[in-house]
Amino acid sequence: MPARQNNFDALRLVAAISVIFSHSFLIAEGTQNNEPLILLTGNQSILGLAGVFVFFAISGFLVTQSFEQTANPLHYLAKRALRIFPGLFIVTLVSAFVLGPLVTTLPLGTYLSRPEPYQYVVGNTLLDQTVHELPGVSFVDNPVGLEINGSLWTLRCEFVMYLMVLVLGVLRLLTVRVGLFLLAFGMVCLHSNMLDEFEKWGWFFQVLSGWGWLVSFFAAGMVLYKLRHTRIFDGRIALLAFAGLVLSIPLRQFILLFPIFGCYLALWLALSPRLPVIRAARFGDLSYGLYIYGWPVEDAVMWFSGGHAAWWQVFLIALPAASAMAFLSWHLVERPMLRFKPGSRRGAARYAPAAQQA
Repeated sequence: MPARQNNFDALRLVAAISVIFSHSFLIAEGTQNNEPLILLTGNQSILGLAGVFVFFAISGFLVTQSFEQTANPLHYLAKRALRIFPGLFIVTLVSAFVLGPLVTTLPLGTYLSRPEPYQYVVGNTLLDQTVHELPGVSFVDNPVGLEINGSLWTLRCEFVMYLMVLVLGVLRLLTVRVGLFLLAFGMVCLHSNMLDEFEKWGWFFQVLSGWGWLVSFFAAGMVLYKLRHTRIFDGRIALLAFAGLVLSIPLRQFILLFPIFGCYLALWLALSPRLPVIRAARFGDLSYGLYIYGWPVEDAVMWFSGGHAAWWQVFLIALPAASAMAFLSWHLVERPMLRFKPGSRRGAARYAPAAQQA
């Protein structure tokens, strides 16, 4: 079965657009209280956060596949690094030395003589978001007006998941049982926030807390990948998952139950052979670029409007602009760097749904 006979590309695009959509409310209004999913779920989750959960579920599935198809663990790590860091470096560079100088109230020489722009690029490229504001830069007078890129916080968690897969794989613990344990442990963290108390102990525990909050979504993808040759992807199960996700709203457990119901439903949509394949990558794999450029582009839209744009104006202007940036990022940065990826294990089988393997 061809490698692209699935809807992962389409689903990632939808997830990235959902993040931009939700952030348009936050950036334009300084609050997410009017965002549709917040209203629908009774203040449980925004659509963009659900999009992040879907990203992690897809990542758990595909990154586990990547490890198993890569003979050398260091080659696996190189692949993952090449996927994240080149694009991330360029977006931080553009933010600090194109967008920042345009918006700052400081003289250009003063701005460039300050350490923050350089710290922003280096720190955020290395997945440290300690510096997330730039000198004299304010896009709008609201609680998030100083934030340069509020989407980058998930990338450190994402890379930690990559390292987790590496360690589990080397120890031969990349199994359904371990995946189910991580799924259950992550749901406990979601329910109790038990790792939050340790954040005051330093950066390692802050990373651990972020990992604990998102690991259940990633683990759901891991488990479903390991079960891919069973008949786990079934339309009847998908209906039950949809019903469970709907019921989780009045139960006030939308986020807690999303790793079970939402992640399954997302991967079923991506992999079901009954659904038509959407050629969402015909112009390139734009989802990562959309994700990392969406917020700063929305910031720029808000600034050019003098801080008066409505959320829908921010979204409708930012989406095509961010898509153009994502297109350039893919074709000029991400895809050229991916050519340096070490080769996958020869003869490694591409994923095909069990229904088509029978």
